[in-house]
Amino acid sequence: MDVSEYLEHDGLGLAGLIAEGEVTAPEVLAAARERARAVNPRINAVVRRLDEHADQRAAQPLTGQFAGVPFLLKDLHQDLAGYPTSNGCRAYLNRPATWTSTVVQRWLDAGLVIFGKTNTPAFGVKGTTDPEVFGPTRNPWNLERTPGGSSGGSAAAVAAGIVPAAAASDGGGSIRIPAACNGLVGLKPGRGLVPAGPGAGEPLNGLSTNGVISRTVRDTAALLDVVIGEEADSPFAAAKPGGLLDALEAPPGRLRVGWTARCALRPEPHPEAVRAVERAAELLAELGHEVEEVDPPHDDRQLGRDFLSIWIVGQAIELARAKRETGCGDEGFELETLLLAALGEAASAVRTQAAQERRAEHTAALAAFHDRYDLLLTPTLAEPPIRIGSLDMPAAQRFAGRLALRTGTSRLLKHLGVVDEVVERNLAWVPFTQLANLTGRPAISLPLHRTPDDLPLGVQFVGPLRSEPTLLRLARQLEEAAPWSMPSGFA
Repeated sequence: MDVSEYLEHDGLGLAGLIAEGEVTAPEVLAAARERARAVNPRINAVVRRLDEHADQRAAQPLTGQFAGVPFLLKDLHQDLAGYPTSNGCRAYLNRPATWTSTVVQRWLDAGLVIFGKTNTPAFGVKGTTDPEVFGPTRNPWNLERTPGGSSGGSAAAVAAGIVPAAAASDGGGSIRIPAACNGLVGLKPGRGLVPAGPGAGEPLNGLSTNGVISRTVRDTAALLDVVIGEEADSPFAAAKPGGLLDALEAPPGRLRVGWTARCALRPEPHPEAVRAVERAAELLAELGHEVEEVDPPHDDRQLGRDFLSIWIVGQAIELARAKRETGCGDEGFELETLLLAALGEAASAVRTQAAQERRAEHTAALAAFHDRYDLLLTPTLAEPPIRIGSLDMPAAQRFAGRLALRTGTSRLLKHLGVVDEVVERNLAWVPFTQLANLTGRPAISLPLHRTPDDLPLGVQFVGPLRSEPTLLRLARQLEEAAPWSMPSGFA
């Protein structure tokens, strides 16, 4: 199989060729590797190769819906026994995992051939992908722009044609943000559908979930089908939404969609973000759906504060675990990681618990919206993919941060506004995605818009509980009505 033929097929298409005997798994793996050799030096998406593992897999008789299809894991909490998961930091760089994550095992059981791991920011904390240990990943549509984060390496690899789909995860938008930046499909499943273990229960109190980023709706549906379902240490048994790939055979029906581009965290979104959602609304109306502009259905400013309160405590727990497991001191971690963790350590238990309990208020507000509308439509991003390095901490803030850590006065940084400035700068371009994480609802980003500079800019649909089939049926309808493509420079 040559690379040009490889690029013509999605994951299910490649699996079909292998099943029919037209190509072999080793031949398809060779094409994926050839593509990676050609494009990865420019985008820095794949940061760890798993050649021995992949060769052994491809040489075996594989079964499953994706038997023989090349695949990449995200290098964050997606463990493959015997191989390191760096989590984007120096401390874990060469520490082999002692087990295989349940979600990874389920992808293996589906027949996928895992041949590498993709870049991610340290502990997945940012909406960009630029860890110090590996350097930045670049967007295939424009190498000066970010692919988003924290699944930016996976999204860049898919957009550049290294694989048709790749593993991802989402704790505050980390599937949808990179999907929107790279012209791809990114579905965050509802809370509890996809396992996080063994041993993890619900990361970030249920904010985070595993998933995939892909070029086609049917690959997203099929790859989620194979991982959905609780495991032995799941905190509860979530009601499954049914076969997602099979659901695509039915049309979505006439949906009521409320749309908005307004957000208190970004009072004036970029005109292209507004245009993206307006054009999506027009397309929906043309397809026969009932579409109406609405006010944001929740207190988005309070939701942003609550999300950050939970997030920084999660970072403190993450850092403490990493130090305990690796024996590393501060030298194994980035400055921003240390600062966020210090803030989490100093956080008020009452304030953190209040943020947790207010999730019920945000969920009730969204549920009331879904009593009137089937789906909420927003921009995925408040502006087009930003330039690499534009969110780097200025030298003065880095100096203040190091000084505060050395003197044990990091709490003062919050009172001085340093941390608020850093946080607001990081959230201002992605203020729409955290709603689905805090409420546990499914949400999908679809590549329905391009800027005049030919940059992708996705739009987001948020649904009620168990609406994954509806989201995917609509996505399939939109995919057929307004097909998307790969970046021209990487086709």
